[in-house]
Amino acid sequence: MISGRPFLQIPGPTLVPERVVRAISQSLIDHRGPKFAALLQEVLEGLKAVFQTSEGRIVLFPGSGTGAWETCLVNTLSPGDRVLGCINGHFSTLFCETASAHGIQVEKLELPYGHGILSAQVEEHLRADKDHKLKAVLVVHNETSTGVTSNIAAIRQAIDGAGHPALFLVDVVSSLASIDFRMDERRVDVALTGPQKGLMLPPGMAILAVSDKALKASKSARCPRSFWDWGPVLERNARGEFPYTPATALLFGLKESLAMLAEEGLPNVFRRHARLAEACRRAVQGMGLKILAKNRDEYSNTVTAVCMPDGFDSDAFIAHAQKSLDMSLGIGLGKTKGRVFRIGHLGSLNEMELLGGLAGVEMTLKSFGVPVPLGAGLSAAESYLLESAATGYGRP
Repeated sequence: MISGRPFLQIPGPTLVPERVVRAISQSLIDHRGPKFAALLQEVLEGLKAVFQTSEGRIVLFPGSGTGAWETCLVNTLSPGDRVLGCINGHFSTLFCETASAHGIQVEKLELPYGHGILSAQVEEHLRADKDHKLKAVLVVHNETSTGVTSNIAAIRQAIDGAGHPALFLVDVVSSLASIDFRMDERRVDVALTGPQKGLMLPPGMAILAVSDKALKASKSARCPRSFWDWGPVLERNARGEFPYTPATALLFGLKESLAMLAEEGLPNVFRRHARLAEACRRAVQGMGLKILAKNRDEYSNTVTAVCMPDGFDSDAFIAHAQKSLDMSLGIGLGKTKGRVFRIGHLGSLNEMELLGGLAGVEMTLKSFGVPVPLGAGLSAAESYLLESAATGYGRP
């Protein structure tokens, strides 16, 4: 057994802050009583602030991000509907596969792993759809498998430029509360996430923000739905309750995590993530390794996917890191299996924790046989953190 805390450097679930752990551990309350109604109202309002929406309605389910995909799709679409599925990694692929499983026809706009969604291509596809057969555009804001963030504002402009009425459905699982996402400003119709990343909670909820346009679409959507039907949830939430037994302990934790985000201030949260992400990237480059993301403007501020040198298997390296230092790194997914490892840098994270993780990456790469110069990556990260602390640098 290795003493000390394990280093969880995966891009989610992230480490849960002690404040949130203590909140979750309190005694449960009656989920039909007035205390619960007050808790629910506070959480719903707090989430609206994090999604940066005044008009959107928040919907909560026990579940996961996968459940949030299904909730989003079955409440807005019907079997036989056509959608434009933007695919640039493993999770965007799965989002589209979930649509296909419900009989929704997915017209795929595919880009190589490491690239963001090109707004010009979105506009081209929508302009070609003269009869407006495409009912929605499906996008993953931050593709967790590749460490690439797509430009949601540019995609919104593409939809508008094509004069197309398609719904804009966006997965913000690994970006919400970490990377600047503005639901109202980008006129996103459904934004979906889970609690285990930027919201700093254990897994166990599907969280969505829904526009009036999406609520209207749900009235004519014909995909079968029962548990994932957001209509009864919204109706009962208005009375301070749920149509099922809710995850009360997670709601306690969510109240606390929202308070922590509000205390830090969202702009500061985004700057912190940007600063730590840049330090991580400089460390990787200092080690002589390549980043999977191709375009600097699309580098993710929550996860960095690192290419293993030729002749080394990333899955074997991750197992080695786990065994030797009790450090968990993200595996390569989909087309990157065995070729990349992923360093998560999101949620409750500070400079010292990041530097500890980066030191572990250097040590385990060296002991695995990868010829990295010990200390070079750590030095690059430290130098940047000192420089950025002095200048106040950190782009949201």
